[in-house]
Amino acid sequence: MKKITLLQTVVHLGGWFPLAQIVYDYFTRNLTANPIQAIEQRTGIHALTFLLFSLACTPLSSILGWHELTRRRKALGNYGFMYAAIHLSIFVGLDYGFNLNAILRDVGTKAYIILGLIAFLLLLPLAVTSFRYWMKRLGQNWKRLHRLVYIISPLVVVHFLLSVKGDLLRLQGNISRPMLYGFIALILLALRIAPVKLTLLGLRQQLQDRFGQIVNKN
Repeated sequence: MKKITLLQTVVHLGGWFPLAQIVYDYFTRNLTANPIQAIEQRTGIHALTFLLFSLACTPLSSILGWHELTRRRKALGNYGFMYAAIHLSIFVGLDYGFNLNAILRDVGTKAYIILGLIAFLLLLPLAVTSFRYWMKRLGQNWKRLHRLVYIISPLVVVHFLLSVKGDLLRLQGNISRPMLYGFIALILLALRIAPVKLTLLGLRQQLQDRFGQIVNKN
């Protein structure tokens, strides 16, 4: 039996806590005057948060030398998909009442719906193939497929930015939060660029060498 680590526990507790909090807020009537919109927005934010956590695992594992992070990447990505699925279900089922005609009518006037749907459709095969069976079955193609997350994350950020009320050009409205997420996504993607990654690895090695010299002197 594999030993359950602290990070593993934190990841799974953190994965279910937002959903538990939403359920609690629903039954205690603490979801604002528009509970459907509140749940929709919160699940969307949670989906993006877990996707960024998943995206952060590989570069931070390499830079910090914390190799367990890569083993938690799949769980974080799956939690991101779970909240994205809930987000979409609420949008289609509760917000639009499964009225496909109304959804199709609004698709042409609301770009964020198109971007959100594209992001979810790209995320779906990643969730389906996240199991070890598919990793062995697909081989190197599994890694190529899961690089779609580099496209999905920016799409979700833009979807978030367009869905809030605000003016990006004038920096007005509720754009600070999606811009923060976009900045984080940009940094995480930049960390995967070879020169950036190698520079940070070199700095880590220098710090380790200096720390080792100080310890040896003492």
